Parts: sequence; structure tokens; C-alpha cells
Amino acid sequence: MYITLGILIPFIGTTLGAACVFFLKNEIKPLVQKSLLGFASGVMVAASVWSLLIPAIDMSEEMGRFAFLPAAVGFVLGILFLLLMDRIIPHLHLNSREPEGRKSSLQKSTMLVLAVTLHNIPEGMAVGVVFAGLYSNQSDITLAGAIALAIGIAIQNFPEGAIISLPLKSEGSSKSKAFAHGMISGIVEPIAAAITILLSSIIIPILPYLLAFAAGAMIYVVVEELLPEASTGEHSNTATIGFALGFLIMMILDVALS
Repeated sequence: MYITLGILIPFIGTTLGAACVFFLKNEIKPLVQKSLLGFASGVMVAASVWSLLIPAIDMSEEMGRFAFLPAAVGFVLGILFLLLMDRIIPHLHLNSREPEGRKSSLQKSTMLVLAVTLHNIPEGMAVGVVFAGLYSNQSDITLAGAIALAIGIAIQNFPEGAIISLPLKSEGSSKSKAFAHGMISGIVEPIAAAITILLSSIIIPILPYLLAFAAGAMIYVVVEELLPEASTGEHSNTATIGFALGFLIMMILDVALS
């Protein structure tokens, strides 16, 4: 029961964010948008460190001075995986005119959803890997820590859902259609988490590598996409404040609930 709830929490965050389309008249103001992007970045960086990389290193302590190795290898593979996905999958970032990835005739709304979906794959994997470790009674992973990670990702998913749905409404989509696009962008998270848990018998022996893999993928998203979007133009200092707040809240959640 708690595993099902845990893997659904991030999706609930995206859905609630997408539901803003029913309550807000216009797009999110740039000042607020940059604050939310910075906040999401802070949450993801803190989650990568406290919930993923540190447990990966702790699980490898029998390797002595080389305990960093699984975390380092997994981290690099996570970066490379997202770099490859970025090159292959056609997607369009918010406030960007030129799509990235392979050339495609897909609609703008579809490519916006694909951009957020790219973010959500490693986040879903991160939640799935942590709960798979919990399910297998790994002493370095606690239920409170796993729930904290899920809540932290849900917090940063809220603005993502809103950032997808509100611009679509302002461009002429109906509220229900804009909401559906925002919600669908997050459905990949519980799917990725569930697949990861189902493969737990295979995953457990390489759990430190997979935890670090998810961390590397999440850090890639932050550095490559979220922070540049948050820091360009005016009000970049609000993104910095948002980052600090997101990092602080996720750190407190992870440490206090572990």
C-alpha cells in the first residue's frame, strides 16, 4: 500500500500543478515562473545528494576507499543517458522557439509535453529505485526517506504541471485539454517507478549504481534546462532565492524524516 502511494505522490504533484489552468486566468508571470524553476532545481539537487548519492556511497562502504566508485560510475551513466535522450527525442522547452532533438513535424504542445517527460523519466526511476531498495530491506533506505524523496519530487512537479497547462490555454486550447496535457506529462513517473520496482530482483545487486544513475540524470536536467531557463533575462535573482529555498526544504525533509 505504501509503495503504491509513494510512487503516485509525484504524479499527484504534476496533476495539481496542471489543475492551475482552472483557477488562473493567464500564464504564470515571469517573476513567479523563474522562482518556481529555481525552486524545482533546488529540490532536485538536494534530492540527488541526500536521497540518492549519499545512500549509494553508504551501500558501497565495504569497498573501503573505493566506495565512491559505484556512485561515480552511475552518476556519469545518468548524465550520458539524458544527453542521448536530449539528442534523440524531439522536444521544445518553454520560451524556446527552436525544438531540440531529431527534426519532427509534431505539434508544439506535444513537444512541450515531451520536454517535461524527459525530466520525469529519471525522477520516476529515482522513486522506483528507492522503493525497490526499501522493499528489499536495504538498511540504508528508510520508509520516511523514500516518502521524503517522493514528496520533494512532487513539490517540484507542481510548477512543471502549471508551466505546461497555462501556456497551452493562453494559446487557444480548452482548459480541459490544457489540463490533460499537463497531467499526461507526469504519467511517465509512476510507470517508470512501477517498472523499476517490478525488476527489483535484478536491480538490488546494482542498486548503488542505479541510485547514482538517477542522480546524474536529474542533475543533467537541472544544469542543462531548468537553471538556464530560470537565469536568463530579468529577475534571475528570484531564481537563486527559489533554488536556495527548494534545496533547504528538500534537505530538511530528507534528514528530518529519515
